[in-house]
Amino acid sequence: MKKYFQRLGRSLMLPVAVLPAAAILLGIGYWIDTGLGAGNPLAAFLTKAGGSLIDNIPILFAVGVALGMAKDKDGSSALSGLVAYLVITTLLSTATVAMFQGIDPTKVDPAFGKIGNAFVGMLSGLVAASMYNRFSHVQLPDAFAFFSGKRLVPIMSAVSMIVVSAILYFLWPVLYTGLVSFGEGISKLGAAGAGLYGFFNRLLIPTGLHHALNSVFWFDVAGINDIGNFWSGKGVKGTTGMYQAGFFPVMMFGLPAACLAMYHTAKDKNKKQVASLMLAAGFAAFLTGVTEPIEFSFMFVAPMLYVVHAVLTGISLAVAAFFHWTAGFGFSAGFIDFFLSSRLPLANMPYMLIVQGLVFAVIYYFVFRFLITKFNLMTPGREDDEADTDGEAANVSMDKSGKFANLAAQIYAGLGGDANVTSVDNCITRLRIEVKDMNAVDQNKIKATGVPGINIVGPTSIQVIVGTQVQFVADEIEKIRKK
Repeated sequence: MKKYFQRLGRSLMLPVAVLPAAAILLGIGYWIDTGLGAGNPLAAFLTKAGGSLIDNIPILFAVGVALGMAKDKDGSSALSGLVAYLVITTLLSTATVAMFQGIDPTKVDPAFGKIGNAFVGMLSGLVAASMYNRFSHVQLPDAFAFFSGKRLVPIMSAVSMIVVSAILYFLWPVLYTGLVSFGEGISKLGAAGAGLYGFFNRLLIPTGLHHALNSVFWFDVAGINDIGNFWSGKGVKGTTGMYQAGFFPVMMFGLPAACLAMYHTAKDKNKKQVASLMLAAGFAAFLTGVTEPIEFSFMFVAPMLYVVHAVLTGISLAVAAFFHWTAGFGFSAGFIDFFLSSRLPLANMPYMLIVQGLVFAVIYYFVFRFLITKFNLMTPGREDDEADTDGEAANVSMDKSGKFANLAAQIYAGLGGDANVTSVDNCITRLRIEVKDMNAVDQNKIKATGVPGINIVGPTSIQVIVGTQVQFVADEIEKIRKK
């Protein structure tokens, strides 16, 4: 089950990755609108273009999850996700339910007015992927041969969603009410609720289940829709954005300061290598808000630090929410999104988040440095000395033309090559590999490439943390496997 949810989290990364485009369009549009006056045609064009993505997040989730969860990542699974979503949102729309019940549309349970949400999008994608994995290779009798294989998948997805729609016809109003109550319960806690959300958001990162929590607060599953409302200007100034703002001080300032602490506490002979890693990871966190290269560098080797990081994240969200400082992001809480969102109508005293960030940088640095030295935590550069495997250098040759090929070749060899690797996938920063025998994996050889870390998540599942350029490494490994 854990592995299943991790795959779901990875699949959500594809649709989430398009949100920066929406952020750029909306940010520039609102910037122009603010500077040149309301009603500017160019501003309207850009904001509508950005809204076309934000407003259709459920469809993006349906397509992305279907593609990501399908075993072959085939385009027919993505089409099936769209088919599944269209079936359920049509059958359970307010107008259709009114027709079923023979009542006026205004008297239909309001839950059906929210059926086109991120949860239903994910559900549609999961059903479509399941149908693809089950029916994509089925051969029908000759009379129906045209509909065999992948052509059968959208048909079975539609049929399945009719059944799902019948179930949700009775179940959705109950589920919706429960989700709304949960969201309202957190909302009523105000700043404390935002803090609790931030704490659990970080704690769930290792399992990938943070995406389920995010969908409640960031998207329109329970009526909060913090991201969509903030960027579309629909909400309350100083309140909408409270589940996003507190991440900026942590991702732009806190974690880069933690990188500095880990560099300063590394062994002298390892500082050059650690500096390279931490500089790149810290800059990525500051600029884009992508923090996995940092977090996975200490998450498992020093879990105490990670719990402290989760607590500090919760405190940051609570502080920002308490003072009503708000900013938003389309992708993650980095400088790009901060810059673009700071001029939006619902941004409230966003530059105070920079002041808060500077304070959190000091806190992160001294807390991390104290804990690392006090408890001798094995953060990067502090590990026990290990002999290099087969005399390999500590870093792979990084010449521009072949750096990814070289890195991929050495990682693949360390994993045991064709004889041991059964599947390779990736998320934003990690290679996710399934192997036959974990004992055949040479971790020293993989570490010798200079990757930020390795995470064994199951008897046959291993993750190699590469960084934001992981896609290029994954592509090179696929080339090796196809030879």
